[in-house]
Amino acid sequence: MAAETSQTLDRGLRVLEVLAESSDGMTVTELAAALGVNRTVVYRLISTLEQHALLRRDSRGRLSVGLGILHLASAVHPLLRDQAVPVLRQLADAIGCTAHLTVADGDEALALAVVEPTWTDFHVAYRVGSRHPLSHGAAGKAIGILRRGDDTPYAVTTGELQSGAHGLAAPVRGVEGLQASVGIVTLDGAIDEGVVAPRVVAAAEQVADRLR
Repeated sequence: MAAETSQTLDRGLRVLEVLAESSDGMTVTELAAALGVNRTVVYRLISTLEQHALLRRDSRGRLSVGLGILHLASAVHPLLRDQAVPVLRQLADAIGCTAHLTVADGDEALALAVVEPTWTDFHVAYRVGSRHPLSHGAAGKAIGILRRGDDTPYAVTTGELQSGAHGLAAPVRGVEGLQASVGIVTLDGAIDEGVVAPRVVAAAEQVADRLR
């Protein structure tokens, strides 16, 4: 017997999902068409979501996800960090490079967790909370792989975010709702992909397993 569900809650969540995928927001009419319901239903849903700051309306009347989502999302970040840090620690110490977990925040890559190796004399200092466009750097490009849905195992870059820096990152696959990558960054010459890439890909898989 199927579990009993709330149709109204389901529709409200679908509103947020549809709007989150729209880069320029949507009108009430467009949203009603996307959901397959009439405008009266949509008006009731958006009125409730606006009261909780989960939805906002711009000067053109177009609807998009509201800042209240950030409050809910902030509770997720500590969970992601806690699950990722042990894996990043093992990765950083195994190859002697700074390891990081990066998540997509709109069109930006956000460094959510960073672990530096414990035994090296020199390594890259990478600040938690730092941001850069998803189109730049191995971490952002690995998330791009995830967004495109292709099976490229990892991304590697040189000097895109910092002169002389080399990065390699792999997408964290199979965790619903999460667009993230695990990667390393180093200033110590070109990355030996044959050695480093399998370790980074394995670390990304471990993080995914811990979050499922």
